[in-house]
Amino acid sequence: WDRCQMLSVKGIKSTVGQEQQAGVKDKPVLEDREMHLARRETEALFQEQPETGNQYLEDTLLRNYLKTHLPPKVLEEVHQDLERFGNRLLTKIQPLSWECELNPPVFQQHDAWGRRVDHIHTCSAWRRMKEISAEEGLIAEAYEKRYSNWSRLYQAVKLYLFSSSSGGFSCPLAMTDGAAKVIESLGIPGSLKNAFDHLTSRDPKKFWTSGQWMTERRGGSDVANGTETVARKQPDGTYRLYGFKWFTSAADSDMALTLARIADAEGQCTQGSRGLSLFFLRVRDEEGNLNSIQVQRLKDKLGTRQMATAELWLQGATAELISAEGRGVAAISNMLNITRIHNVIGAVASMRRMISLSRDYARKRVAFGKLLKDHPLHMQTIARMEVQVRGAFLLLMEIVHLLGLAETNLASEQEQLLLRLLIPVAKLYTGKQASAVAVEAMESFGGQGYMEDTGLPVILRDTLVLSIWEGTTNILSLDVLRSLAKSQGQVMAVFLSTVQKKLELAAGTEELSPAVQRTREAIGSLQQFMTATGSEQELEMAARDFSYSLARIYTGRALLMEHAARPDASPTDICAALRWCNQELCPVAVESGRGSYGGGAALQDSALVFGTS
Repeated sequence: WDRCQMLSVKGIKSTVGQEQQAGVKDKPVLEDREMHLARRETEALFQEQPETGNQYLEDTLLRNYLKTHLPPKVLEEVHQDLERFGNRLLTKIQPLSWECELNPPVFQQHDAWGRRVDHIHTCSAWRRMKEISAEEGLIAEAYEKRYSNWSRLYQAVKLYLFSSSSGGFSCPLAMTDGAAKVIESLGIPGSLKNAFDHLTSRDPKKFWTSGQWMTERRGGSDVANGTETVARKQPDGTYRLYGFKWFTSAADSDMALTLARIADAEGQCTQGSRGLSLFFLRVRDEEGNLNSIQVQRLKDKLGTRQMATAELWLQGATAELISAEGRGVAAISNMLNITRIHNVIGAVASMRRMISLSRDYARKRVAFGKLLKDHPLHMQTIARMEVQVRGAFLLLMEIVHLLGLAETNLASEQEQLLLRLLIPVAKLYTGKQASAVAVEAMESFGGQGYMEDTGLPVILRDTLVLSIWEGTTNILSLDVLRSLAKSQGQVMAVFLSTVQKKLELAAGTEELSPAVQRTREAIGSLQQFMTATGSEQELEMAARDFSYSLARIYTGRALLMEHAARPDASPTDICAALRWCNQELCPVAVESGRGSYGGGAALQDSALVFGTS
């Protein structure tokens, strides 16, 4: 570009009075330059494309974590498989991902002769992703439990590596994992054994994916008041479902779990969450015909365009009641926990991919006479993003480690309480982190980051859904408060004691002393806030900042510092812990001190939003 610009400037370096005189003399020179510029079309690009190698081998934090925590025998087997998988991702799966983006699903409502067919056409790459998911055991690994309590963590690592190369197929896998978890939690009843075997199969010809049909026209998170679908019991014990599902992700799935209200003999339904029951249904029968389902249309989404998301009419769809009547919300909660963890996996994976590309680009791109990596301000920006992704990764590993313990009956009561708290905290915090990092990382590529054919806008668009799907930030912040109230303070006590124990490990590392001190101050501020806050309205207004405070304190004090206190920790590990703890660790205490949660603040918020005097 610089050379091109220089040629342009030299080519017009003449005054108006000289133009006529120089016209004839300069004509051959200008023609030569035009030919030179024309030939440039066949030359190489001005900028080298950023690339990543084997994602597993390049992820030092991941490999160090596994080396620290996995038993040696498990580590040996897992390392070999992950190195192989990293190569497969690079050479075989990544190209399929781009094909999925270029060939989104297409809805065909009628055939050429006017018959209603409601067929969703997906590309061959999307169908191949389903086969690969089975071959790699991306769902099966968690349920076979080959590595006991480490199986869930190993599955999460494979999903983390797969996510950014999956072409959006991570979303159906999240719901498939969630459906398998629900069925497992029900004891795998005989009627669902076949479905469970399909969901957890390694055979591509047998593997099923599942949908999760909860959102209806009146809203998403408020399922208690938004669910209108009615279930009518049939003489054979099955049910027929009637209703409209407004937002059904992975509409091409083989089965679905959905909520509905059972109608009594008079056709009346119990309202509220107590009226909701959970149902299993096959989307199509053995002949491939839809199960009394009509597809209204496919959603035109900002991102995740590779996946079919549809509006569906249930017009007597045959279904099986799988929860106790009126206990649908409780039964599906296991699914929500799993899908929220998958959301965290996607968030961390997208951050890691963007930073990896930014880092490689910094080694190649020359600006102002030197490589980007030699510009201190540019490197500072990437380093700040790196600290965020390191914290998010360790938070993810902590959650799946706790989940693995719980699934093998090895978790203590305290660990189960901690898991209940950390899932919504991690989901809401990493979702916001991922959006911020994606935008910042895109900027690091300059104008190229804004070009569709680089693939970078795809990552950004797909990342933005992570703070919305499976509960927005505010909804999950309120869920955090509910977990505290439901446990009558036990959850918070476990949180604080866990942080204190992990902090003791870091206290012996002299370099970490500033971070230790800052975190102790943050915990004191958090406890002071909890003691001082009285009204329910104040606590609700503080919910978001409170959840952020939990995320920052736990990630910094309990995870980054613990990782940095390892005997073989590197200076980089220590630097990341110190930098994380340099941010405001307890924003809820700061905002409380400013009066942000009082009744007056609520009135001011309303006046600011609506412009009232």
